[in-house]
Formats: sequence, C-alpha cells, structure tokens
Amino acid sequence: QVQPVETGGGLVQAGGSLRLSCAASGRTFNNYAMGWFRQAPGKERDIVAAISWPGGRTYYADSVKDRFTISRDNAKNTVYLQMNSLRPEDTAVYYCAAREADWGTVFRNRALYRYWGQGTQVTVSS
Repeated sequence: QVQPVETGGGLVQAGGSLRLSCAASGRTFNNYAMGWFRQAPGKERDIVAAISWPGGRTYYADSVKDRFTISRDNAKNTVYLQMNSLRPEDTAVYYCAAREADWGTVFRNRALYRYWGQGTQVTVSS
C-alpha cells in the first residue's frame, strides 16, 4: 500500500511562501487521487486542495484560492502544495492524503481518503 510522506513545513513570516512536498513510500501514486488537508489546534481537519489522477483537475478551499497551488509530478511520485501570501490563519499541521481513483476524479471529503501521512507543521508569524 502507498504511504504518503510530507516534507517542507516550517516557520515563515506573513506574506511569505513555502512549498510542501508529499512523496510516495511503498509504491507509486499512480492511479491515486491526492489531497492536502490541514488541522489547527482545537479545529477539525479540513480540505485545502485536491488533485485528480493523473492531474488534470484540481479543487481549492475558498480560503486558499489564488494563493495556493497543488500540483503533481508523476514521474517523481510527488505531490506539491505551493503556498504563497501566507497568513497567520494558515498556521496548522498539513497532511497529505491519497486514495485509489479513476481518471479525472477529485475528492474533497476527508472520509474518502484511505492513506495519510504523518503531517508537517506550518507556522506563519505576524
């Protein structure tokens, strides 16, 4: 089974940028739809962005539209989340998730994802 592994979190000032990466461990991300979620202390884990297999369709939460970009490099078995114009309210643990999927389907619902990474902390200071 596939195991997502996130990297790239850290501390950044408001207005700055970070790029998160999610690499596949165990097998490839071929035929998997992918999603990025985040969870702030005391809050639920919410969708940030999602991308279909092999990558033609995307979804973004309203709060990150025009600031974040999800992409995937299938040759490298890696999914990315480019985060620009970061705000203090973007502070959270960010999780990468995967699920088996047919061509072109995007999943927004957390419950539909089967495989989860351990998360990476993103902290945005004001």
